[in-house]
Amino acid sequence: MRKECHPLLRGGRGDSKYKHGFSGAEMQSLASICEIVLPPLPMDALKIRKEHQVDDDSSKHLQYFWDISASRYPIPHEVAEILTKRSLIEAVILIRVVLWLLATRLGTFLLCGFSCLGEKWPYINNFSNISLEKREKIMQKWLKNRFLTPIRLAFAYIKVLCLFVFFSWVDENGDNPAWKAIGYEVSDDEKLTNASKARPLEKGIIETMNESDSTLQQSLAKKGLNVTLDTKSNILKVKCDALVVGSGCGGGVAAAVLSSDGHKVIVLEKGNYFAPQDYSSLEGPSMNQQYETGGILASVDSRMLVLAGSTVGGGSAINWSACIKTPLKLLQEWSENHKLPFFSSQEYLSAMETVCERIGVTKNCIQEGLQNQVLRKGCQNLGLKVDYVPRNSSENHYCGSCGYGCPKGEKQGTQATWLVDAVDKGAVLITGCKAERFLLESNRSGNGRKKKCFGVIAKAVNSRVTMKLQFEAKVTISAGGALLTPPLLISSGLKNKNIGRNLHLHPVLMTWGYFPESNNSELKGKAYEGGIITSVHKVPSTDSNSDPRAIIETPLLGPASFAALCPWESGLDFKQRMLNYPRTAHLITIIKDQACGQVTTEGRISYKLNDIDKENMKAGLKQALRILIAAGAVEVGTHRSDGQRLRCSGISENEVQEFLDSVCPMEGALSPGEYWNIYCSAHQMGSCRMGVNEKEGAIDENGETWEAEGLFVCDASVLPTAVGVNPMITVQSTAYCISNRIVDYLRRVKKSEAY
Repeated sequence: MRKECHPLLRGGRGDSKYKHGFSGAEMQSLASICEIVLPPLPMDALKIRKEHQVDDDSSKHLQYFWDISASRYPIPHEVAEILTKRSLIEAVILIRVVLWLLATRLGTFLLCGFSCLGEKWPYINNFSNISLEKREKIMQKWLKNRFLTPIRLAFAYIKVLCLFVFFSWVDENGDNPAWKAIGYEVSDDEKLTNASKARPLEKGIIETMNESDSTLQQSLAKKGLNVTLDTKSNILKVKCDALVVGSGCGGGVAAAVLSSDGHKVIVLEKGNYFAPQDYSSLEGPSMNQQYETGGILASVDSRMLVLAGSTVGGGSAINWSACIKTPLKLLQEWSENHKLPFFSSQEYLSAMETVCERIGVTKNCIQEGLQNQVLRKGCQNLGLKVDYVPRNSSENHYCGSCGYGCPKGEKQGTQATWLVDAVDKGAVLITGCKAERFLLESNRSGNGRKKKCFGVIAKAVNSRVTMKLQFEAKVTISAGGALLTPPLLISSGLKNKNIGRNLHLHPVLMTWGYFPESNNSELKGKAYEGGIITSVHKVPSTDSNSDPRAIIETPLLGPASFAALCPWESGLDFKQRMLNYPRTAHLITIIKDQACGQVTTEGRISYKLNDIDKENMKAGLKQALRILIAAGAVEVGTHRSDGQRLRCSGISENEVQEFLDSVCPMEGALSPGEYWNIYCSAHQMGSCRMGVNEKEGAIDENGETWEAEGLFVCDASVLPTAVGVNPMITVQSTAYCISNRIVDYLRRVKKSEAY
C-alpha cells in the first residue's frame, strides 16, 4: 500500500470505542456464529492440492489462516457496528432478537431443538456453549430451512457481514494477515502514470470536513459567491445561477456545460474528494468511503446487494471503465414507443461522440487480466462472438483497482474531466454537503407548473458545521442518481406517481471457474489483476431481431467481496475455497430487466424479477458456465446457496448438460425454498423516467419536472427503461443533451428578466 494515500483510505480504527449498543449476551451469541462461519481448524483437515506450492513461509501463513477464527476481536464488534450503522432497522431488530434468543437456554431450545442438549439430561445449553461441530450443523440446517425464512435471513446476513469484515479489515499498515495465505496482495506498482500530484479540483473545491461555522462563510466568499448569514435562524444563504446536487455522470456533465456558458455553478456532493494519489486500493476503507452505505446496501428483502458511488465523481470514480454506446435499437425504441424523439436525433448521436471524446474512450485492450482471458478463450473455443469493451482509459491500462478509485490516474471519471472543466470556468464544488429538500414556491408564470424551484436546503455532514445551508439559484438540478433523486424529490413535496417507481437495476448473478496455474499455463495472472472489464459476450436471443438475452462480462471481486458472496457450506469448505481465490475466475450475467422496483424513501429499495427476467438470467448463467468449461476450468459453479458446482475432469457432455439443466436463478433468502441467491446491481436507472406527459414520466423531454419550474433531473433516473449494457455513456450523453436545454432555459429566463 502506498503510504502517502489519503488518511480516510488507509484503514485501522482511530477510535477503539464501539457504539453499536449490543449487550454482552448478544455479542457472545454473535461471536459464536462468527466462529461457525470462519472457524479454527486442525491442520490435518487442510487438503493441499498439488497446484498449491507450499514453502516454509507459505506454510506459516497457512497455519495462521487455519488457526484463526472470525470470533476473535475485533471482528464481531466490527460486524455489530456495520449492522447498526448501515442496515435497515428491521434487519437490525431481527438479528438482535435472534441473538438474544440464542443467549438464553429456552430460546436456544426453541431455535435449535434437541441439538442444544448437554451430556447430562435434561441440561440445556445456550447457543455459545454448544460444541462448534454441533453449531455448524445447526447453521447448515437453518441456511436450508424453507419455512422459518426470517431466521435463515438473520444467519445469512451475519455470514455476509462477518466474511466481508474479516477479509477487508486492515491494520494501520494496510495489511490483513490472512491475505498472504490466500495469495492476495495489494499492488504497490499501481502508481500515477504522470509526475503531477496536483489535485485537479483544488482551486474550486470546499471540503466541509475541513471547515467549521467560523470558517465556512469565509471559504465560500473567497470562491466569489454571494453569501449572507441569517443569525436568527442560523442559516447561511448562498446565491448562484445554477445549483447541481450530485457530482457523478449527470451532475459533472451538467456543471461543465452550464459553466462553459458563463453561469456561476455550485455543485453539492455528500461524499468526499479523492485525487489519484489519495487512493490506497484497499477494499474495505475504499468501499467505506466511496460507496453508498460502504458498499453494503441491500434491498428491503435482502435479495439484492446494490453498489452505487458516493464520492466526487459518483459512479464514474469507482466504476469498471466500460464505455458502451447506447444500442441504436434501444434509441429507436425510446424514440418511437416512448414518443421521445430526441433519443434518435442527431443531437443525441452527436452527444455520444462528444462524451466519448471528452472522457478519452479507447476501443481495444493490449493486455487482458486472467478473468477476461478466460472469457475470451472460452468464447473462442465455442465459436462464440466476443468483443472488446471500450474504456475511458488508455489501451494498455492494466489496473485491477479502478473500483476503489484508479491509483494510476488514467481512468477518466467526471472528477478528472467534466468537473475539471467546470472548476476551470469558475464552478464551486462543496463536498460533505447533503441536500435535504428543494425549495419550492407558488409559480406565477402560467406555464402549467404549479410550483417553482428557487434552490435547496442542505446540511454539512461534518458536525462542526451546525449551520443550515440555503442555496438560491435560477435553476436547480437533481443529479444524485436513481437511488437518491426520487427520495429527495418526494421529501420536497413532489407528487408525480412516476417518482421513485420504474426502477431498473440490471440484476447480476455470477458463475465461477477454478483454473489452477499448473493446468493453464497460457492463462496468466491472478483474478484480481488487470483491467476489470475488457471483454463482453452477448447471449443471443432465439429471435435474431430481439435484444440479447443477457451480456456476460467480468467483475472486480476483492477478497472481502468474494468471501461475502461465495456460497457457504461449512467452515472447512469455505477456507478451502479461499485458498483458490487468486485463480478463481468469475463471469457476471447482466440482464436488461423488464421488471422494475421502487425507491421512494432513501435506502429502501424494493425489487423483484419477473418470469421473463428469470428465463433470460437462466440462459446467461448456462452460457457463462459453458464458457468457463470451454476455457479449461477444472471446476465450475454458481453462487446458489447450496454451493452448486461441477468437477470438469473427465466428464461427458451428458453430465455437463445434466448439470446445466439444474441451473436456475433462485429467489432471495427470505423467500420460501431450500435454495436461494444473492443478486447484485451496479447499474440503477429509470426511477424518475422521462415521459411525453406527466402520466408517462416524472420529467419532460427537457429534463424539467412536470410539477416545478426550474427543477431539472439530470442523472440515470431519467432513462425510460433499462439500457441492457453498461450505462455510463448513455447517462452522460443524456445529461449533455438535458444540460444544453437547461442553458436554453436560462437564456429565456435572462431575456424575460431584461423586460
